[in-house]
Parts: sequence; structure tokens; C-alpha cells
Amino acid sequence: MAEGAKYNAQELYDRLKAATAPESLLKKHLTPQVFAETKDLVSKFKGTLADCIRSGCMNPDSGVGVYACDPDAYTTFAALLNPVIKDYHKVDKLEHPKPDFGDTNNLGFGDLDPSGNMIVSTRVRVGRSHASYGFPPVLTLEDRVDMEKKTVKCLETLTEDLAGEYCPLTGMTKEKQAELTADHFLFNDSDRFLREAGGYNDWPTGRGIFFAKNKKFLVWVNEEDHLRFISMQMGGNLGEVYTRLVKAIKQLESSGLDFAKKDELGYLTFCPSNLGTTLRASVHIKIPKLAAEPDFKKFCDDLHIQARGIHGEHTESVGGVYDISNKRRLGLTEIQAVQEMRAGVEAVIKREKELAGK
Repeated sequence: MAEGAKYNAQELYDRLKAATAPESLLKKHLTPQVFAETKDLVSKFKGTLADCIRSGCMNPDSGVGVYACDPDAYTTFAALLNPVIKDYHKVDKLEHPKPDFGDTNNLGFGDLDPSGNMIVSTRVRVGRSHASYGFPPVLTLEDRVDMEKKTVKCLETLTEDLAGEYCPLTGMTKEKQAELTADHFLFNDSDRFLREAGGYNDWPTGRGIFFAKNKKFLVWVNEEDHLRFISMQMGGNLGEVYTRLVKAIKQLESSGLDFAKKDELGYLTFCPSNLGTTLRASVHIKIPKLAAEPDFKKFCDDLHIQARGIHGEHTESVGGVYDISNKRRLGLTEIQAVQEMRAGVEAVIKREKELAGK
């Protein structure tokens, strides 16, 4: 069990009320009325309100502060989760179109930086959840092992450039750990918010990494989400990276994987910040001139893109290189999300060149 498991919903709520948490969406939306309405509810996977709010109550500096205990939590605890989702995703109502990955034979885009002078690498990833399992707060060790077995069986059906090997974290040699760490493929158990939510229960059992032989396609198994599919390569060829991901998703769906989703929310994952398409397309790009501009954040916001340091959210840039990605995931299709990112990156490149006098 997670460290906070000894606290019940009332004790957690009392801690949150006493805490100073100006950024917490949990504190903002877990009103006395919502708490009274949800504190005794239990989901189909036996998840409780305490499972959902534990991390945010024990870590009041968390921006979101709430996790879904299982796919059914988005229905059972909708009185809390729906306002949090609307607030985080900046939408007035919850609606999401059916999946549409576009025609990958006729995308209309390819390499966003043919010169190779600005874009270092490109990545597109999605999160997915098995429809028949809960999320970390309610999973047992047996659930994790069973889910891992089913996942690996499906991964073994991947063909051609997607075929590869699965490396479980359990029993991994130091040499393999060093190799995967050097490649920036290995995930760890160092996030305190995730730990308090039960994300690292039974670590490292049931977890691992699948990667294609060319290391341009990865799957993280039971990291934060049940599954994370990641397509990536050096340079700026977004068309190749996106096409590879879509191909993998379709092959895995045809192998028997059944993903959790809800009509108005799209694909469901552990964190309500990652719903809808769950798609994040990004480039690592050298933009020292633009990044130094005082209106850099507004420039990105106006294009619905987000700039981060290359080591993720809340990190700094290294050598003028930033991680630029699409901001919106809910309320639009997969191809729309990628096209939004593409247009944003093209605008960033154009502005950087103007500032550099090229």
C-alpha cells in the first residue's frame, strides 16, 4: 500500500483544508458539498475517494492533486473529476470526437526541419489503459503480473520495424540498466506525487520496457499508466514518427488489447490531465533567440503549444534547446492535435530565423 493508505477520506480532506495550496485544482474543486457527495462512494474496481485524493492531500503543492483510482472513477467520482478536468483542459463542456488518426499515406507533412540545424529530435507518444483493470491505487501484485503477461503477449505480435524485445525491470542486469539509462529509456520510482498515489506499489514487479530493434518505438509497461506507446527518432521528420506510432497502435489493437475510454473523455488514463487523445507530439529544438523574448510564453500559448525544458515539465532549457509540444489533448482528434503541433513548430522556426536575421 502507498504511504498515505492509513488515512481515510475524512482525515485526508481535513489535511487538505488546513493546507495552503493556491495552485491545487483538488483543493479548489473538492468543496464541502462535493466531498459529502463522494466520500462514501465505491467504484466498480473497489476504488474510493481516498484513493483518488491521497496524493494531492499529502502533497498540497501538486497542481492537479487528484488521480483516478480506476477507469470507472471518471463516472463514480464525476462530481469531483469533471470540474477538475474542465479547469485543467480549459474547456466549458466535456465532449470528445471519435478517434481519427488521419490518412498516414497522405499527411501533407514530413520533415519540419530539412536543414537539420534546429530540430534535434522528434517524439510522439500516447497513454493507454487496459479496460478490464484498475489503476495503481487499486491494483494488486497479481493484477500487475497478469496485466504484464497479457501486454507482452500482444507486443510479441508486432512485425517488421516494430518487432523487438521486452525487458522486465524485475531481474534486470546492471549492464542492461546502464544501457537503457544511457538511451534515456529507463523510468524510475522517484516521483513523490505518484508514489503517494500508489503508483510504485510492488515496485518493480510487473513493469518493463519493450523496444523495437531500431529503438525508434518503445512501450513502457506499468510505469504511471498501464501502457505508454512512444515513437521517436533524431531529426525533425514528424511524418515518419507519427506514421510509425499509428501503425503500432493499430497492430496492437488488432492483437486483442482493449483500451479504456469514455464517450465525452476519450481514452482514459491514471491522471485526469491526460485524457482524450492522450497524445503529446514534441520536438527538441534550438531556439535561443525566441526563448529570450519577453513574450515567448504568450507566443506559444497563442499557438496552443507548450515549451518545457528538455528534461520535462518544470525543468530548465539546456543550451537554448526547448521541448515544444501540443498543449491540447481533449476535444480534438489525434490528427488535429498533431497538425496543431506541426503548425506551432513551423511558426517557432520561422520566428527564430527572423530574430536571427536569416
